Amino acid sequence: MDKEIDARGLNCPLPILKAKKALADMTSGQLLRVLATDSGSLRDFQAFSRQTGHELVEQKTVGEEYVHVLRRR
Repeated sequence: MDKEIDARGLNCPLPILKAKKALADMTSGQLLRVLATDSGSLRDFQAFSRQTGHELVEQKTVGEEYVHVLRRR
């Protein structure tokens, strides 16, 4: 993992905005892990991936947390 951001406790659209900012500072192919507690983030990151072209490598639920892994395009 190249970078990780903690968006736990933040509600939509903050996890996406934090991810967008982090991805802007990364190079192509790097991986970003986002930790979130907002259940809406599952849908949000799927839509974000489709709209931006960043690959959604993995999404999983661990207890009450949602883990999203994106590959920078």
